[in-house]
This record gives sequence, structure tokens and C-alpha cells, in this order.
Amino acid sequence: MAKVVVFLAEGFEEIEAISPIDYLRRAGVEVVTAAIPVGGKADVLVKGAHGICVKADTTFDDFIANCSQLPDGVFIPGGMPGAVNVGACELAIDFIKKMFSQNKLVSAICAAPVVVLAKTGILAQKKYTCYPGMDKNIAEYCGSEEKADQLTGGAILLKDQPFAVDKNLITGRGPGAAEQFAMALVEYFCGQETAKKIKAASVQR
Repeated sequence: MAKVVVFLAEGFEEIEAISPIDYLRRAGVEVVTAAIPVGGKADVLVKGAHGICVKADTTFDDFIANCSQLPDGVFIPGGMPGAVNVGACELAIDFIKKMFSQNKLVSAICAAPVVVLAKTGILAQKKYTCYPGMDKNIAEYCGSEEKADQLTGGAILLKDQPFAVDKNLITGRGPGAAEQFAMALVEYFCGQETAKKIKAASVQR
């Protein structure tokens, strides 16, 4: 069984987080939700961008402490300031880099591809998508225009797609694309047949 860790930080976009968690669990994937510390503190009760509180399975610190081997994937929802809070956690950034370097799936949606992934260097030479207009802020989140060029050189933005798949990187456009993005994750881990069954059973469009 594949295992995926989902980062929940205060201000996360609820639809973008819950849709992939739900569909992956329907597909039989083990999903662990981990609360990212904000200001040095983490609580398993995490409030989303629209005031919806979700109880995470664990804190990220505890997840790392009990992680004997890397999971098969990591998912970062968007939302503000949720994505910013993930991006500010150096331990989370280091974990994402390690996952990608070992060919594990890295996935992010909405603001997170730019706010979180751009600074890791993961977008370089990759096809990706994000919330419309967020790509104009890459320099801000990388630290400077020069760093942005170094970290994201050769990245190709796919503007009008609900999600983009490039090997072990899957990115999504925004909350309205959360279901399609989630199903891309299901297909990645469980194959087309499982994805088709879940799509039919959940009466998707």
C-alpha cells in the first residue's frame, strides 16, 4: 500500500486538502495528515483559510521523529497563509527536497507550487501549473529575481490545465480543480482501473 503525507498548516485551502485526502483513502492509499508548526508551535487542530478546523493525524515534528522510511508521496495544499506557513518551515522544505531527490512523488496545488516548491528547485525544467497569476510572484518567494532564475530555470507553466503531471511532480491549478487533481494522484498511485472505479462510484462529472 502506498503512503502519502499531507501537510496542513494554518490557513490551508480546505477543498484542496480534503478532496485528495478523501479520494486517496477511497483508493486504499494510507494518508497521514501532519500539522506544520507555525511560529515554532504546532497543534493537531488546524484552522483552514475559511475557518474550518481539521484535526491532523499528527504534528509534523512527531511524524519525522517516527518516520523510519520515507513515504511514497507528499502533498501540499494551497491557500493563504497556509502555503506561506509551509514555505516558512525549513524542516518541511528539507523534507520535500529529500522526497523529490529520492524519486518520491511531490504534489502541490494552487499557491503551493510557487510559494513552496519554487524555492526548492523542484520546478526547474519541469511542467507545472498553479493558481492563475501566482507565477508572477516567483521571485518574491524565491528571494530575488536572480534566485528565481537559478531555482526555476526551464520551468514550463501550463496555464489552462486543472493539473500537470511531470514524472514524480504533480501540480494543480486551484480549488475548482481539486477533484481532477485528486484523481490524478489516485491514478499515479493506484492505476487507471482504480481511478475509473472511484470516478464512477462517486458520480464525478
